[in-house]
Amino acid sequence: ASYFFCLLFELLAVSVSEVEALFELFKSISSSIVDDGLISKEELHLALFTNGKKENLFVNRIFNLFDVKREGLVNFGDFVRTLSVFHPNAPEQDKIDFSFRLYDLGATGFIERQEVKKMLIALLDEAEMKLSDETIETILDKTFLEVDVNKDGKIDKCEWQNFVSQYPSLLRIMNLPYLR
Repeated sequence: ASYFFCLLFELLAVSVSEVEALFELFKSISSSIVDDGLISKEELHLALFTNGKKENLFVNRIFNLFDVKREGLVNFGDFVRTLSVFHPNAPEQDKIDFSFRLYDLGATGFIERQEVKKMLIALLDEAEMKLSDETIETILDKTFLEVDVNKDGKIDKCEWQNFVSQYPSLLRIMNLPYLR
């Protein structure tokens, strides 16, 4: 086990105390439903949101980014590897790439209007907020008018990077300050 932790320190450039804090967080999440040392999608959902809705697109996307082996469960290594992007000192490019993959629902290398719409509706639903279809379409129109520079109806990685560079506050949510 100590060799595993040493490997994590080297690979992810995290300190002993940060890995210990992550391990405590992992234990707490992984034992919230079944105490098996693995995080299920339901356990991640409970950790991220307080309401009891079972299906949530945002949770599914986050879980899929954690579950790199596609086993339906997240072990501690996958948990730390994925959370390392949320470290305040993680490279900004890693944060940009992660956020792009979060919205690229079809893994096509582009963020399409319908994908942004689905994510927006899922996040509003989770926050128990309701906007009219017209308001959602207005938000989408303004977003794509600004971000989709080449006007091909989708956002590529370069357009996403430029957008995030113009609005660095978009990446602030990708920092977990207790990982200092």
